[in-house]
Amino acid sequence: MTQAKAGDTVRIHYTGTLDDGEVFDSSEGGEPLTFTLGEGEVIAGFDTAVTGMAAGDKKTVTIPAAEAYGEPQDEMVLQVGRDQLPPGLDPEDGDSLVMQTGDGMELPVMVREVTDEYVVLDANHPLAGEALTFEIELVEIAQRPGGLIIPGR
Repeated sequence: MTQAKAGDTVRIHYTGTLDDGEVFDSSEGGEPLTFTLGEGEVIAGFDTAVTGMAAGDKKTVTIPAAEAYGEPQDEMVLQVGRDQLPPGLDPEDGDSLVMQTGDGMELPVMVREVTDEYVVLDANHPLAGEALTFEIELVEIAQRPGGLIIPGR
């Protein structure tokens, strides 16, 4: 039976849970997730977990934080003066916002603390520091063509 390898496009169904059993993401009831192994389209540990599976295989794997979204980084937490916020913005703890960097890139942030003087914004991924458990079913493998053959050469 063919096993999934780097360069293969795979279609999988999955359910992702945290250590406490909370489901944070799932393809259940929808289309399978489609991605190419080894292309960095999914977290590293997920890519590794699917590699070697055959169509129809199911497995449960726990991916440590280092192979998922990493550990939270202190430098990704910013304290911003209230006077630096756009006029009319009145953030509350737990709000999700989008911050624009100096070079025009958009960065999703979570509001962690609000005072009269400042707001603490956290740009770490919401799942940073979490081990993630996935139930995975490989639905289909579509190999990439090996090489280009040009007739007459």
